[in-house]
Amino acid sequence: MKPFRFFHFRGIGGQIAALVLASTVALHLVVTTAFLISRPDRPDTPPDGARQMTDAALLLAAASESERPRLIADLARAFPRLGLETVAPGTATIVAESEGAHLHGMRRHLGRGYKVVQLAPDGGIHRVGVELPDGSMIAGHVQNGPRPWFWGAPWLMTLMTAFICVTVLGLWAARALATPLSSFAKAAENFSLDGTAEPLPERGPEEIRQVARALNRMHERIARLMSDRTRMLAAISHDLRTPITRLRLRAEFIEDEGNRKRMLIDLDQMRSMLESVLSLLRNDRKIEAITLVDVASTLQLIADQFGDMGHVVHYDGPLSATAAARPDDLHRGITNLVENAVRFGAEVTIRLEVEGTRFRIDVADDGPGISDARKQEMLEPFVRGDDARTMDDQTGFGLGLSIARAIALAHGGELSLHDREPHGLIVRMQLPMWQQPRLAA
Repeated sequence: MKPFRFFHFRGIGGQIAALVLASTVALHLVVTTAFLISRPDRPDTPPDGARQMTDAALLLAAASESERPRLIADLARAFPRLGLETVAPGTATIVAESEGAHLHGMRRHLGRGYKVVQLAPDGGIHRVGVELPDGSMIAGHVQNGPRPWFWGAPWLMTLMTAFICVTVLGLWAARALATPLSSFAKAAENFSLDGTAEPLPERGPEEIRQVARALNRMHERIARLMSDRTRMLAAISHDLRTPITRLRLRAEFIEDEGNRKRMLIDLDQMRSMLESVLSLLRNDRKIEAITLVDVASTLQLIADQFGDMGHVVHYDGPLSATAAARPDDLHRGITNLVENAVRFGAEVTIRLEVEGTRFRIDVADDGPGISDARKQEMLEPFVRGDDARTMDDQTGFGLGLSIARAIALAHGGELSLHDREPHGLIVRMQLPMWQQPRLAA
């Protein structure tokens, strides 16, 4: 591992470190600027008018009346901004006996013998009057109240700048990490083997690009693996059909009627099993396009087809219900469900219900049903409903439910098994009315 690789600017760690460094520099610049502007260490800091007014009132109250004019003149020269002057009793206009911070502090410092009031402004400048214990009053210019102790302080600007920097850092880090993860989740939802899914964009920090690159390579390997498997199964299918056909021809020359019939049944089962496995594992590059399908007409057609074969299959639902689906896959999935139902039950009902943006297809039979412990297991490939280890013309291969479930998942729906009262099984397929454009198995 290379030293300081974590701080590489193209990686997440390097970018966060650079942002922290930039935030620290900005923080110091703001604090320095605030200190140079405010300069609390300057000797010419303006004095506190309220404190000067309080000290002047105490000094004048302790002096005799003959000395007060001289003291007022000296105080006016010493504190020109205070504008200290005497006010004749009854001539001052009292605005309010406010309980502001400055007046409250003056009252508390002077004591009960003094009265502090807010006078009418003089030229837009606030004036405060202090009535001495002997009844005389002095007035001066005092600010309407000191600024809060925290306002304008360098530490407050430091805190605000730190908060802004940390917020920007958090938002950037959240966006840098959440955006690629959202892309990964979307790519997983749109994962398909038909070549229509776009590869993940390889952008962002180095770690994110490495993950995107690895996922794209994994997608390519899976697609290549499935393609090789399909070609292998196609070759096996082609190679097995020829000897099965030859065996059927040779079986016709068997003189024993019973042996000939049993051998033909075995050969038919081998061919049917081969076609079922290929149907489950097929992964053609040209997946059927999604079109508008009249689901009600498709279900009615399936019920009629099984009725023509001598089975009792009913359709219960609306006369028309249009949805976006793959028509051949939908027909094949429902056909598999009905085949299973007529195998174990005497009467089957196909029920269609539209619920908001989804539609529900129930295939109910009056057979023995499936126990709760085996319902999830029955959705796996090559798991049969009967416990017999031998097969005859009435047993299946355990692929019907698996194929139907794969079709439901390819449509963005789900397949589940439920009990029917008083006995029987309900296979429920729930599908959305509208499909995502790139959703595939």
